[in-house]
Amino acid sequence: METTELEHPTMPRIGDNAPDFEAVTTHGRLNFSDYADGKWVILFSHPADFTPVCTTELTGFANRKKEFEALDTKLIGLSIDSIHSHLAWVNNVKEKTGVYLDFPIIADIDMKVAKMYGMLQPNESETAAVRAVFFVDPFLKIRLVMYYPLNVGRNMDEILRVLEALQTSDEHKVALPLDWKKGDKVIVPPPKTLKEMEAVIENAYYEKIDFYLAKKSLPEKVLVTV
Repeated sequence: METTELEHPTMPRIGDNAPDFEAVTTHGRLNFSDYADGKWVILFSHPADFTPVCTTELTGFANRKKEFEALDTKLIGLSIDSIHSHLAWVNNVKEKTGVYLDFPIIADIDMKVAKMYGMLQPNESETAAVRAVFFVDPFLKIRLVMYYPLNVGRNMDEILRVLEALQTSDEHKVALPLDWKKGDKVIVPPPKTLKEMEAVIENAYYEKIDFYLAKKSLPEKVLVTV
């Protein structure tokens, strides 16, 4: 029995290169890698324009766009709708709520990008993308993936939390514990040699459960004014 591409969609994994593409968006035709331009990118899909859950989600992204920008991160949305539908929806949302969805939204009418990113889940829908979120780093690597069903909205606090966690881990070469948020202690990488183990044990500034689980505070950033 033959299987179709839709029955077994491609699902990019953590650590994979983010598939590049060119698409029509509400900002015109864009190439994804050019749009990223060395920044972090949150690529997210929604099932359809003019639907209630999607409206709450995209206004949520728009309302917190400055927080993403402060983390050097760009937003780009997607649904399997035409560019005319997108433009009408953006205008309708602005008229009804006062919120302007001014980040690019991909018009993936041929489902090309949705298939490329495994956003079509046949047991949910064969014509609407699930609520996928891809965290893409400045090197165009996929660092974290979230999938939500059609009927459950995402959590914007969690999206921002894990974005900041990924960036903190990269910058300081540490791991982050359960429920970590900015300002909390981070986990010291577990030792791989006896010398490293002794260094952890002897460090008086670490909060230690044992040599393999030690936490530390990160230095506060000092703002320099000229």
